[in-house]
Amino acid sequence: MTMPERRTRALRPGRRFDLRSTAMFFGLLAAALVIGGLAVRALAGVVERRPVWAVVLLCLGLAVAVARGRRRRRLSAAGMARQAGRAFARGTSTALDALDAPAPAPVSAPAPPVIPAQAGPVDEVTSPLPVAQGIDHEALTPDEFEAATAELCARDGCTEVQVVGGAGDLGADVTALTPDGRRLVVQCKRYGEDNKVGSQDLQRFGGTCFTVHEADVAVVVTTGEFTVPALEYAEQCGIVCVDGEGLLAWSQGRAEAPWAAVREETA
Repeated sequence: MTMPERRTRALRPGRRFDLRSTAMFFGLLAAALVIGGLAVRALAGVVERRPVWAVVLLCLGLAVAVARGRRRRRLSAAGMARQAGRAFARGTSTALDALDAPAPAPVSAPAPPVIPAQAGPVDEVTSPLPVAQGIDHEALTPDEFEAATAELCARDGCTEVQVVGGAGDLGADVTALTPDGRRLVVQCKRYGEDNKVGSQDLQRFGGTCFTVHEADVAVVVTTGEFTVPALEYAEQCGIVCVDGEGLLAWSQGRAEAPWAAVREETA
């Protein structure tokens, strides 16, 4: 019995298995995957900093997909690998160019206005005031008058000059050390012509200047005048009184500092 002969299908031309092309395809595909991973990682950082690049890359991908869909002819495995490699190379180049581009400068918010801090109860005089020309002390506020008196002390050689006037000062407005090292305590009275410094003011200051503030030299400075009983009490206690005319002469340099008189009397 004769067996029927089986017909074998003839291989179509162009469909033969090519080991070299297949190996090249997989090699290029592996390289493309590696390059693609690096490109995606780089693009992720770029997109995070510049979201507009996400839109650009999406449009680029859609354009490539449309262009490939319009092609009717079949591409070989090697041709597809080459096109994929070129596409990933272009994407990697675009990502690297974006990384090299300088990032936009951040917009800084305007700095808040600086509010000067208020001075505490104890202020040390560090800058000169315009008192040497004999300014009108009556035009100053009480705080300015204390500061001007403190600057007169600093001008004439006192050290550690401080303005300590305020609530609870117990009569001391300015403290300092005289040039010869004695402790100076000054009370400032910015009074007008109709308001004189009386004996009660001197008694309150005399009760604290020596015992509480441990003054070696106690001085009361006023823009006005002293009453006769106040001057008598001050002479008994050893308090130096400087009225408006004496203050003007002191500030203009025509009179010695108040502590100089105490030094001459005790010498």
